[in-house]
Amino acid sequence: MYEGPVQDLIDELGRLPGIGPKGAQRIAFHLLSAEPADVTRLQDALQRVKEGVVFCEVCGNVSERTRCRICQDTRRDPRLVCVVEEPKDVLAVERTREFRGRYHVLGGALDPLSGVGPDQLRIRDLVSRIGTDEITEIIIATDPNTEGEATATYLVRLLQDFPGLSVTRLASGLPMGGDLEFADELTLGRALSGRRSV
Repeated sequence: MYEGPVQDLIDELGRLPGIGPKGAQRIAFHLLSAEPADVTRLQDALQRVKEGVVFCEVCGNVSERTRCRICQDTRRDPRLVCVVEEPKDVLAVERTREFRGRYHVLGGALDPLSGVGPDQLRIRDLVSRIGTDEITEIIIATDPNTEGEATATYLVRLLQDFPGLSVTRLASGLPMGGDLEFADELTLGRALSGRRSV
């Protein structure tokens, strides 16, 4: 255990996802030995992201403006909406270059054990979009894990009675228990183009 600010930094870094105690310690000591200008740049970048990044009012993706660049892009097909769990999943689908529609970010997945129900996600916003926009197909692209499958099942049941709306799911091929974020472009592209009606 280190003293004061060093241990505080290690503890705070250790709270970040994917960083364990050893990783937090390595990062802390890297920052201690870094040039002051490098630390200031990191500090400024963190502050800019907290102050300047918002969630798109339409889809929920991260953006510098009230509407993200994808929702503003008139070349995108507004009739197709790909529903994902997190903003990082938008990037995963975009890397495939297979999808030319728009997105809806739920902000997570259903997880009753952790207290995440439909009211904690942007499901109500999705239903509102379907009611007001000219959406003809919803592609459910939740992660292939327990929470993602539960969310997909809930959405299928919720959306099945909308007239003129086709609800599809990514095709098989993604490993169960994985995240879209970690799927390679080819596998995710094939899953998107081979989507199936549910």
